[in-house]
Amino acid sequence: MEVKEDVICGRNPVREALRAGRPMRKILMVREGNGVLRDIASLARAQGVPVQFADRAALDRLTGGVRHQGVVGLAAPVGYADLEEILAGKEKPLLVALAGVQDPRNLGAVIRAAEAAGADGVIIPARRAAGLTPAVAKASAGALAYLPITRVTNLAQSLSLLREKGLWIVGADPGAEQVYWDADLRGPLVLVIGGEEAGLGRVVRAACDLLVRVPMFGKIGSLNASVAAALLIYEVVRQRRENG
Repeated sequence: MEVKEDVICGRNPVREALRAGRPMRKILMVREGNGVLRDIASLARAQGVPVQFADRAALDRLTGGVRHQGVVGLAAPVGYADLEEILAGKEKPLLVALAGVQDPRNLGAVIRAAEAAGADGVIIPARRAAGLTPAVAKASAGALAYLPITRVTNLAQSLSLLREKGLWIVGADPGAEQVYWDADLRGPLVLVIGGEEAGLGRVVRAACDLLVRVPMFGKIGSLNASVAAALLIYEVVRQRRENG
């Protein structure tokens, strides 16, 4: 369930939200904090954000079971970005589109990998997919404070529009013939990652210009969506760096 006020849980997410200048209503933390928590308190006070002490039981109730590491930030919800704004001024945009990823931890991990690699944004569907929740923010380890996320009503249609704008649509599919490192991923690009159960789905698969696979050499037949996303994103980075 998405909430009216974001509950940001954990040391890295709270610290990065403050560093990114995200407006915060207040910070709640345990009194017996270590050096990291004291640093967060100092950063908050320097920005005029109130710091209030609370016991762990109160933080547990507030976070609904999300691991908080003794600190919680309360902020206005992160707004979804406009796709046109993400693309504005980008010569070779790199976007990651998720087709029905429903696990908040997977979504957060993809956001973390995409931000770390310098991607320009993440696209998620409005239905049958995880949205931006406290669990997603926690799993992103603070990356959500920096990377724009856009939500679309029709992913396949959005991919077609991006193709018209000159982006190459590359989907990760275990049944693809081409291995991902053999594909040319240097141009303007959308990487499409399938959901945990259904993968890309027929309509989204048909909207892709190219399908690639991550080869499996062991007995396990697939990878977690966030791991597959990280592999492909960093292959794009490698190719672009090596070829200018």
